[in-house]
Amino acid sequence: MTFYRTSVGKKVVMAVTGFIVFGWVLAHMIGNLQVFQGPEKLNHYAELLQSLGAFLWIARGVMLAAILLHIIAATQVTLQSMGARPTVYRLHRMRKTTYAARTMWWGGPLIALFVIYHLMHLTFGSVHQGFTDDVYNNVVLGFQVPWVSGVYIAAMILLGFHLYHGLWSMFQSVGLNHPKWNHWRRVFAVLFGLTIAVGNISMPVMVLAGVVKPV
Repeated sequence: MTFYRTSVGKKVVMAVTGFIVFGWVLAHMIGNLQVFQGPEKLNHYAELLQSLGAFLWIARGVMLAAILLHIIAATQVTLQSMGARPTVYRLHRMRKTTYAARTMWWGGPLIALFVIYHLMHLTFGSVHQGFTDDVYNNVVLGFQVPWVSGVYIAAMILLGFHLYHGLWSMFQSVGLNHPKWNHWRRVFAVLFGLTIAVGNISMPVMVLAGVVKPV
């Protein structure tokens, strides 16, 4: 707890929980991309997850705990940083930084709201009519609604930025910060963010384009 009270301690917690979240996001995307292989493949994947029973709920519990700890640590770091400068600058100049870094503080809450909507949409089926046990059709029919696809696409663009800056910061927080490999650290962060964003965006886009159709 003494270590956690420090700014470094909170950033390490953010890094560790972020690593868990990044792994889950990647696995989630890979599983969902099976929508391109047809209803049998995606529905079998969904049935396989449900067959895990208690293990699935344990994984969900770990994921939820990681997200909550990540949000708490991020909020405390932000408040700590604001508290370090209680008076307002007479002249505020934006220091040179990336767009991803500048949107982290409001991007995180928006992504959290999207996750809640995503669960209500495709997991619990409580925000749209016509929800059935057919996972494939739920996904395709859901994305056939333009504004729903628009929400997903916007959220994935924001998530891509968040993942990029999060990975870059995560490596720095755990001490992997050296001129010899900082370039490759940035390349990895960019590629990971792009992979997740493009992979997830491809699903609503292909549904809207009529490439992926309901059965």
